Amino acid sequence: MKLSYLLAVAASVALSGPAPLQAQRNGGELVFPVPSEPPSYDGHREETFGLIHPIAPFYNTLLRVDPNDKSGTKPHPSVAESWTVSPDGKTYTFKIRRGVKFHDGSELTARDVKATYDKIIFPPPGVGSTRKGQYADVEKVEAPDATTVVFRLKEPSGSFISSLLSPYNFIYKADILAKDPHWYEKNIMGTGPFTFVEHVRGSHVVGKKNPNYWDKGKPYLNGFRAVFMRDSAAQVAAVRGERAHIQFRGFSPAERDSIVSTLGKKVVVQESPWDCILLVAINHEKKPFDDKRVRRALTLALDRHQASKSLSKIAIVKEVAGVQVPGTPFATPPAELNKLAGYWPDIEKSRAEARRLSELVRLARASGLAPQKA
Repeated sequence: MKLSYLLAVAASVALSGPAPLQAQRNGGELVFPVPSEPPSYDGHREETFGLIHPIAPFYNTLLRVDPNDKSGTKPHPSVAESWTVSPDGKTYTFKIRRGVKFHDGSELTARDVKATYDKIIFPPPGVGSTRKGQYADVEKVEAPDATTVVFRLKEPSGSFISSLLSPYNFIYKADILAKDPHWYEKNIMGTGPFTFVEHVRGSHVVGKKNPNYWDKGKPYLNGFRAVFMRDSAAQVAAVRGERAHIQFRGFSPAERDSIVSTLGKKVVVQESPWDCILLVAINHEKKPFDDKRVRRALTLALDRHQASKSLSKIAIVKEVAGVQVPGTPFATPPAELNKLAGYWPDIEKSRAEARRLSELVRLARASGLAPQKA
């Protein structure tokens, strides 16, 4: 078995785009570069931004993140217009909107939601579901009538609602899944604000406004064009030359500044926190890592705080953080984080302790003593 240590965690991203976003609020086509192409169209099996940026506009989810919540943690109605939780915290009941239609004209019902989550939580053999583990507490999903979906949990879960906010949980059509659970890997047909026009491999994805969208008055745009550009310099040039309006993946500080220096007041910069992690897996069965003092000395020797200051000048990393996105309700407060070994703000203190531990290990080996196990 290997032990993983979180060696550096920092976050901040700049999303840069010129002001035409506002000019196109009602009408027009939003053009944005995407640094990668989707491996498949199935949101239930993919994890990449290369899928979510160009493909999510064709779909809805059961719930969504409140678009006005800067922390990105508050649930907001989508296909489900309301929900209740039983007193014991083990039964979640969702009321499904009426009048939500798939792009083929058929009406969405609770049966489609159930089929979608059955595929995510209990996928049939050979069907990929990267988020199955998030729903280990779910015992079963029920659709007692056309407008009701019930999730029954094995035990209460404080994170269950949050797991339903995943933008990858596209609602699929039950009849299609019953015939072929792989259909959505190569085909697109949802209930979202845009309908699929075309995908030209290596070039772009185009969507157009859904005239029958259930959320009346939306979308504001007539369409969008996601252009695949792997090269960062090409993305910057596209935004700077106003051939693209925004880039959702993020630019480095230098790239951001280059765009701002060219476009001035025509550009709007948004910054929001990310979790960026660098992991080192240490095989604690191999010497010298079988001694917990060696592993502790390694993590103490790393200067995360100075690293974040230096990296923030050239990359999209910023604050030192824990496993939750900094600034969000469940993030570890800096005062608490700084109490952990390796996160102490005084690097001299950390490295002095690392040297002390290393010397203890050296003396123990010289004396033939066994390593200290975890």
